[in-house]
Amino acid sequence: MSMFENMKDKASDLADEHGDKVEEYSDKGLDRAETMADDRLGEGHADQISQGRDMVDDRIGEGPGGEDGGPAAD
Repeated sequence: MSMFENMKDKASDLADEHGDKVEEYSDKGLDRAETMADDRLGEGHADQISQGRDMVDDRIGEGPGGEDGGPAAD
């Protein structure tokens, strides 16, 4: 096993163990990105920005095989 595979496995294990924290921090980051995009692009794009934020949030919450509760599979 290469060093990078080992690191990926450890990161995946940590994400599985602390899924609630991963979700909390990802939501905070997505909320901040949404606010910044709204500020820069204006209200005319608010719906598209919100839809994009929701799509990313859904993707983050998917585990391998599309199951909820884990990091997204590549």
